[in-house]
Amino acid sequence: MRVALATCSRLPGGNADVRALAGALADLDVRAEPVIWDAGVDWSGFDLVVIRTTWDYTHRPDEFLAWAGGLPRVLNPVSVLRWNTDKRYLRDLAGAGVPVVPTRWDPDDVPSDWPEYVIKPAVSAGSRDTARWGAAEHAAARAHLRELRDAGRTAMVQPYLAGIDAAGETALVFIDGEFSHAARKAPILAPGAGVQGLVTPGDGRGTVTAATATPAELDVAHRALAAVPDAPDLLYARVDLVPGPGGDPVVLELELAEPNLFLEHGPGAVSALAKAVVARL
Repeated sequence: MRVALATCSRLPGGNADVRALAGALADLDVRAEPVIWDAGVDWSGFDLVVIRTTWDYTHRPDEFLAWAGGLPRVLNPVSVLRWNTDKRYLRDLAGAGVPVVPTRWDPDDVPSDWPEYVIKPAVSAGSRDTARWGAAEHAAARAHLRELRDAGRTAMVQPYLAGIDAAGETALVFIDGEFSHAARKAPILAPGAGVQGLVTPGDGRGTVTAATATPAELDVAHRALAAVPDAPDLLYARVDLVPGPGGDPVVLELELAEPNLFLEHGPGAVSALAKAVVARL
C-alpha cells in the first residue's frame, strides 16, 4: 500500500510529525512519503492522501480545495477541508452552543470597547497577517483592517484575552476520534509587534511544551468536535483553547485541515496515528 503525506514546497520533506508518521507506517509495511501538493503528481498512484503540512494553501485556497476535491481518497475528507479552511466555521460552533472567542466579522471600524484586540483574516495559518492592537494604536489597526478588506479577505476582530499571556493556548489532539494528548503553546502575539508573518520554529514565538488537559477543556473540545457538520470520519483533529473572560476555556481554533499535531508530546501518538491510517486502508 502507498500513502502520500501531502506537504508544500517550503517543506518538501514535511516536518517532524510527517517524518515520524512515515517511519511508523514503514514499520507496518506501508510505504508513506511526503509529496508536495501542487507538484503535478499522478495522485492515482496512491491508495490514500493524508493532508499534513500543506501550509501555503492560504495563498491559493480555491486552488487547494479544487486539488483536494480531485483526489481519489483524502483525509481529512474534502467536506471537512472546505468547512475548516475558513475560520467562519467559528460561527457554526457558536450557533451550536460551543463557547468560542467572541468575534466581529468584517466590522467597519476597530473596536472602542476592548482595551486590546486581534485583527486577522479568516483564511490564514501560522498567525500570518495577524496583529494584536491596543487603544493607542487605532490608526495602525484601522490600516490593517482596511488592507484585509480591500484585498477582499474576510476580516476577524477578536478581544485579546488577557489569560493568554499567563496560560498560553492549550491544544488538545484527537486521533481517530479519541483524545490523544495535549500541548501548551506559549503566547504568540506580542503587543506593539505589528502584523505577523508566518510563525516558524525557532523564531522565539509560540514555544510548545507538553500539557495536561483539564476536564473542562476536554468537555469543550468534545462539544466542538460534535458540532462539526455531517459527523465526518476524522483521522485527526486539534482543538485550540484559551482562557475566556471568566477563566473557563473557549475555542480559539478548531484545526481539522493541516494542523501540527505535536506528536512528540504524546506518548504513543505516532503509533496510534499510523494504525489509524492503516485501518482506513
